[in-house]
Amino acid sequence: MANKCEICPFSTNPAFVAPSEADSEVVKLHRIGEMQVEAGCKILAEGSDPHRFFTLLEGQAMRYHTLEDGRRQVLNFLFPGDLIGLEPIMLGQTSHAVEALSPVSLCVFDRTQIWPMFSKMPERAFMLTWQVAREEHFLGEALISVGQRSARESLAWAFVSLWDRGQQSGIVEDGEMPFPVRQQDLADALGLSLVHTNKTLSRLRSEGLVVWRDGILQLPDREALARVGLVDSTALKKRFYL
Repeated sequence: MANKCEICPFSTNPAFVAPSEADSEVVKLHRIGEMQVEAGCKILAEGSDPHRFFTLLEGQAMRYHTLEDGRRQVLNFLFPGDLIGLEPIMLGQTSHAVEALSPVSLCVFDRTQIWPMFSKMPERAFMLTWQVAREEHFLGEALISVGQRSARESLAWAFVSLWDRGQQSGIVEDGEMPFPVRQQDLADALGLSLVHTNKTLSRLRSEGLVVWRDGILQLPDREALARVGLVDSTALKKRFYL
């Protein structure tokens, strides 16, 4: 795993706050290297106690939990800049799996070094709190979708929320976003059947609110779709990264 900090994809991405020279040196000191994972492969397994944590550099992934009978609940989708593997650091093992939805590149860190590393760059340590808060917000909104939103509202909320996540990660370009998510993944995140998801998506497509083909997502009228999904508009802020 070669050290490629000098060509980090976030360094030229305007969605992220550039680190100071001192912070960059700290990250280089504690960084192990880089790892690639193919689409469909696990980054973390449920019940594992990994010795590493990761920054998602390129590609997308999802976090999910599988019940004993094989049913699956998708908990969240992961975009460039997101940290993976924080739960076992805090709780001892992970209660969910993380799977690559597309080929991904990961920046790898030794979990034993997380506190020494962040103690040297406290401003960037705020990203831990920020990610936990965003996870809590997404899960809260997903629970509202399962309990209160209609299928149409739920899908609209999901598309707008993930689109905004993509913008916050700097991967929306010329009105398009890479979107390797499958219909079954959305269904498992929203508590819908695949058939219901497909029918509802067809309706949104016929209304000209969603264009999704060949792994590319477009939202021709994001604001109209947000109204359908009962999404509160919030200003997107630049993110820190490791």
